[in-house]
Amino acid sequence: MAEPVRVSPAEIYRNVKDGKTLLVCGYEDDATFRSMHLEGAMSFAEFETKLGSLSKEQDIVFYCA
Repeated sequence: MAEPVRVSPAEIYRNVKDGKTLLVCGYEDDATFRSMHLEGAMSFAEFETKLGSLSKEQDIVFYCA
């Protein structure tokens, strides 16, 4: 398995805005998502509903704060 690639927050933000990367809040609780989400992030629940339609080439960044 390949080592994870480290990227800067600025690069992630650019890629999310450009639609190249999905940013997913790792919290399953909706109240926590609402209080901790970053601009452009989707909830874990929303991510789960999109699993079947995502490309295997799609960059996905999970975070929890």
